[in-house]
Formats: sequence, structure tokens, C-alpha cells
Amino acid sequence: MAGPEKKSDVKLLADKIKDIRIAMMTTQEADGTLRSRPMATQDVEFDGDLWFFTSSDAPKVSEVSQHHQVNISYSKPGDNLFVSVSGVAELVRDHDKIKHYWRPFYKPWFSQGLDDPTLALLKVHVEGAEYWDVPSGKMTLLYRLTKKAAGAREDIGEDIKLDMR
Repeated sequence: MAGPEKKSDVKLLADKIKDIRIAMMTTQEADGTLRSRPMATQDVEFDGDLWFFTSSDAPKVSEVSQHHQVNISYSKPGDNLFVSVSGVAELVRDHDKIKHYWRPFYKPWFSQGLDDPTLALLKVHVEGAEYWDVPSGKMTLLYRLTKKAAGAREDIGEDIKLDMR
């Protein structure tokens, strides 16, 4: 993808997910089973990478070391916004970066705070994303779904794919 188009897609994705704090991260276990768990996205300017705190001995870290591909799902049901992000994850142990992203909010999960020897970050380099642009307003959506269920060729939303490579 050309430079300006990629920058535009990065900005569009940033705008879609900026107010969604918790996402679901899906990894693949050794036997191929998919596993999802809630993760707090770091509140930083999105530049193509997403950042998440983790414990280096958490199962997701082992899963990511075997299968680097992950999916991150964001949802804001009140706005009928649904975003799916795919990318490559890696464990980052850079203490300066950990210190930069640290907030007291994480203390319940990491009781030793910045002194926790297992405290690390998962960096997800986003390769692709898509979002569903559903008409806003519950009554509008209900009306369109009802018409579609009755056989009308009603558009109930649009699936927009973004290429982040």
C-alpha cells in the first residue's frame, strides 16, 4: 500500500479504537485451539502498533511465542461499532518503555508494580483491520434488520477492510 493511503488507514483505525479501553485478544494454543481474553490497550497515539501489559509467564506469552499471529477485537455496542485487528505479537521487556506506559490502574494485576520481575509488554504490530459501519440508532438498525429479514435487499451496514502493511 502506498504511503499516504497507509497513513490514512492508520489514522482511521486510530479514530475507531481511541475511546475503547478494553479489547479481546485472541491467541492460538499449541493444539490449535483459539483462546481470547480481555486486555487493556495502552492509551498512546496509535502508529501501527498496539501495546498491552502482561506477565511474562502468562499462557498468552507462550502462545504468542509459538504462533505470532493474534487478533484483537474492539466493540462499542452503544455506537454500533465493531473492529477486528490482526497482527503479529511479540514480548517486549524494555524497562524504559514499561515505565513510560505504567499507570497505577495496573497495580491490582501487578502488585509489585514496576518492581515486578515478570512485568512486560506485548506489542502487536497491526497488519490488517476491518470494521463494521452499522447505521447509528437502535430504531434505524431494527428497521433495517426487520426489512432484511422480510427479504428486502436492505443494507444494514458496511464491512470496511484496512491494509496496514
